[in-house]
Amino acid sequence: MKKFKSYLVLFFITFGFLGSCTKDLDKPPIDSKITTSATVFDNPQAYKQFLAKLYGSLTLTGQKGEAGAPEISAPDEGTTSFLRELWSAQEVTTDECLNAWGDPGLVEYHGFVWSDANSYVKLMYERIFINIAYCNEYIRATNEKLPSLDGALQTDVKRYAAEARFLRAYYYWCALDLYGNVPFVTEKDKPGAYLPKQISRKDLFDYVASELTAIIPDLADAGANEYARADKAAAWALQARLYLNGEVYTGKPYYTEAITACKNIMSSGRFQLHPKYTDLFLADNDKWRDEIILPIACDGTNTRDYGGTTFIVHASVGGSEDPALQFGIASGGWSGNRITTTFANKFADQTGNTDKRALFYTQGQDLEISKPTIFTQGYLSTKFRNVTSTKTIGKNSTFVDTDFPLFRLGEVYLNYAEAVIRGGAGGDMGTALTLVNNLRTRAYGGSTGNINSGQLTLNFMIDERGRELHWEAIRRTDLIRFNLFTTGAYLWDWKGNVKGGKAVDAHFRIFPIPSSDLLVNTNLVQNPGY
Repeated sequence: MKKFKSYLVLFFITFGFLGSCTKDLDKPPIDSKITTSATVFDNPQAYKQFLAKLYGSLTLTGQKGEAGAPEISAPDEGTTSFLRELWSAQEVTTDECLNAWGDPGLVEYHGFVWSDANSYVKLMYERIFINIAYCNEYIRATNEKLPSLDGALQTDVKRYAAEARFLRAYYYWCALDLYGNVPFVTEKDKPGAYLPKQISRKDLFDYVASELTAIIPDLADAGANEYARADKAAAWALQARLYLNGEVYTGKPYYTEAITACKNIMSSGRFQLHPKYTDLFLADNDKWRDEIILPIACDGTNTRDYGGTTFIVHASVGGSEDPALQFGIASGGWSGNRITTTFANKFADQTGNTDKRALFYTQGQDLEISKPTIFTQGYLSTKFRNVTSTKTIGKNSTFVDTDFPLFRLGEVYLNYAEAVIRGGAGGDMGTALTLVNNLRTRAYGGSTGNINSGQLTLNFMIDERGRELHWEAIRRTDLIRFNLFTTGAYLWDWKGNVKGGKAVDAHFRIFPIPSSDLLVNTNLVQNPGY
């Protein structure tokens, strides 16, 4: 299953040099059994194996060997997974999710009471920057080796390096979006004991934009790369996200640029809407490359961790649901995440009989949530499951096979439409309406849900983005762009720790730099309000 996943298990090479702070790592080892950056790429296969490490770090928490250990220390290793942390930051803080566990750190997310000492804020930050460090080391090493490589290998490694730069750009986009003004390090900063300088949000935006422009020529054509590896379409999709939010990051609109990026994907001829929405979130969704532009690959046999989609599936299962037959996780659900009442009400028919995107479990669940820690209050999401489109259970009873669609065509359609509504040049309202109605035709199984041009407004778009993209780790970013995340213009249950919701301070639009990093790095200045 999924050829590239086989490389994700090849993590038993010593990776210590990736995160080191000493320059001695470039020296050849005295013991020939020790692998360092000076010798590891003597094996041509290592270039792809290390690239797999970079992709694996999108969800895995660390390689395991005889002395294997988590890459980041935490009481629950699963919480150090990049995807699990990103999902929590983007969903639990919004109208789309309320968690029942009451875990320290996580409970503050929904109530908007986090601080620079919050453990989830810290874990997300640490995972972003350890993954950036991995990318930097790989890019540095391949840059040094590239001139000496033979033709075919040189061509491959040049593409691998472009993919590593894409991943680094993606991680820096996450840092830009979540934290704003952050420490900044690239491959040009040699490993050593020094304190990284802080980059402004505007300058980091410019850096990510320039990196994506620079690497696109070296990436595989749209849809032509190995499964779960970045190509030109993935870079265009990240550009679209970056530019759609450019006004939030810089104060200047970039909607024309967002339209251009979306048009590049749509005109590539490699993508179309998959006929069945629910298929996109099942255990065999690796087959649907027609719509999924770039997934985070998860596999119940080869990529096991308690983060990623294993977390998304398990944490949403409980109550009277059958975890084995309905969700493919015989080991049981974790009774954690539910949909808020406010979000469930965005669907006029919550059974899913009308709009197929209303993927809720309601049996034994109350719609209203009067006590956040009671799991049977709030409807449950059935969107992600460890069951295939042919109703076959995933390979493992705990670790799921379902890949996470990091970028897909459905989002691109909505990005295009929104950028047009916001006044971007190069698009047109007729096409925007057609794209939105294509999504709704799929959801409704016909034209009964289609809208007219007068209904295609920004107020409609934020709700439609929720209906189409819920639980895909983008909601917080969307609400901020629409000025609804912290303001009183939009309230949901338990926003601000109040049952009916309340406005909160605007400084919560970005997370704080963790206090642990501020104590170490005197170059850093805390974000305002913390």
